[in-house]
Amino acid sequence: MKLQKEFFNRSTVEVAQDLLGKSLVFGNFKGLITETEAYRGFDDEASHAYRGPTTRAAIMFGEPGYSYVYLIYGIHHCLNIVTETSGCPGAVLIRGLQLPTLILDGPGKICQHLGITRQHSGINTINHPHFYLENGVDSFSYKATSRIGIKKATDKLWRFIITT
Repeated sequence: MKLQKEFFNRSTVEVAQDLLGKSLVFGNFKGLITETEAYRGFDDEASHAYRGPTTRAAIMFGEPGYSYVYLIYGIHHCLNIVTETSGCPGAVLIRGLQLPTLILDGPGKICQHLGITRQHSGINTINHPHFYLENGVDSFSYKATSRIGIKKATDKLWRFIITT
């Protein structure tokens, strides 16, 4: 069953935890989400939305359930899903994905393998027929750690990884 707006219209940290074990469907690909990171707005210096609704981060202030894809280092695309209520910025970075025959460990690897680019930013994953999230598995353990590749807000344990 597809995840609905109510799922994403909650605390970004809770959504990041709850996306573990869910399935990401993109075109012909379907994979189990194994790692996520939460990024909030005004109380998270590591977030793109920390300084307000800039051109890059404006989508994080919008409706929950939309895709937010950006480019880092001019090379790697990163897929996020917008969370919280409209006007309250937040997004969850998808960092790990397990496909039937492959484990993609890193947001750049996920987007490269699936073919996700900035052209896929701003898509409503709640009602899109080929790009959405759905229920997956319920039985697993996970751990919380510091987020990767950031220099600010490193005290926040908002990276979540399935351990079993």
